[in-house]
Amino acid sequence: MTPLPKRKISKGRRNRRRAHDFLTARNLTTCSNCGSARLPHTVCSECGFYKGREVIEVKSEK
Repeated sequence: MTPLPKRKISKGRRNRRRAHDFLTARNLTTCSNCGSARLPHTVCSECGFYKGREVIEVKSEK
């Protein structure tokens, strides 16, 4: 026979244990140059700008 819990775990204790198991949405900001969504404190992948200046030269599609 396998071991079993001696007492029932209450709903409150169970839910407190699961409180950190949820997924959080990414915190996105809009690029001040092109307006696309990007992660904060990162270079925009669409236009290559960061803090109002061009950091990376992005090749345009032909």
